[in-house]
Amino acid sequence: QVQVLESGGGSVQSGGSLRLSCTVSEWAYSRFCMGWFRQAPGKEREGVASIGLDGSTAYADSVKGRFTISEDNANNTRYLQMDSLEPEDTATYYCAANPRKLCPLSSTGYIYWGQGTQVAVSS
Repeated sequence: QVQVLESGGGSVQSGGSLRLSCTVSEWAYSRFCMGWFRQAPGKEREGVASIGLDGSTAYADSVKGRFTISEDNANNTRYLQMDSLEPEDTATYYCAANPRKLCPLSSTGYIYWGQGTQVAVSS
């Protein structure tokens, strides 16, 4: 069992920034690529960004140029920096771990999920 710990959600105004954190054990950090997903009320879950074990990243078109994934290898943590937030970014955000080297933006293959963190962007 891999525990995925998320933090960093909150409420901001349009144009603001938030950083989400996703921490796993040292064992899992080097074996699982990770993805970020979000689900807004009444909408399907969508992939937002992912990072592979080689550090390669992928972003949904809707967040390209605004969201950035980074890593803190010393603390087994990956971050999703969200800038220029828009009301349409309002959702519950989830981090998930996938035992592949490269993570897709679809939910295929993700085994372990965080508890979710709320992001609310007001206009």
